[in-house]
Amino acid sequence: MKEFIYVFIGGGLGSLVRFILSKWVNVFHNSNFPFGTFTINIIACFVLGLVIGLADQKHLLTPASRLFWAVGFCGGFSTFSAFSSETVALFQQGQNSTMLLYIFLSVVVCMTATFGGLFVAERF
Repeated sequence: MKEFIYVFIGGGLGSLVRFILSKWVNVFHNSNFPFGTFTINIIACFVLGLVIGLADQKHLLTPASRLFWAVGFCGGFSTFSAFSSETVALFQQGQNSTMLLYIFLSVVVCMTATFGGLFVAERF
């Protein structure tokens, strides 16, 4: 039962932080490119890599902490559904080059951030 509580609290916290950070990031940009979601997904991927590295390789996090951070927080914080929705919106608006750039950068930069988190965890 504790596992459900860890995931629930982590997910709620991640969702709240995502909402606040997305609003804040979008204040600074006036373009069709979805900078808020893009920024959040990069951070979420880095944190996920860091958590996995600290938990699985360094054994510095308990299984409960790993659940809280990886499944709960990062699950609530990351925004794949928003990424999909914004990609469809860009397509529907005829913003094909922006859409393709968003897809490409999201995959490449987010995977790089995940490996970056693992790299930092290994050096911790």
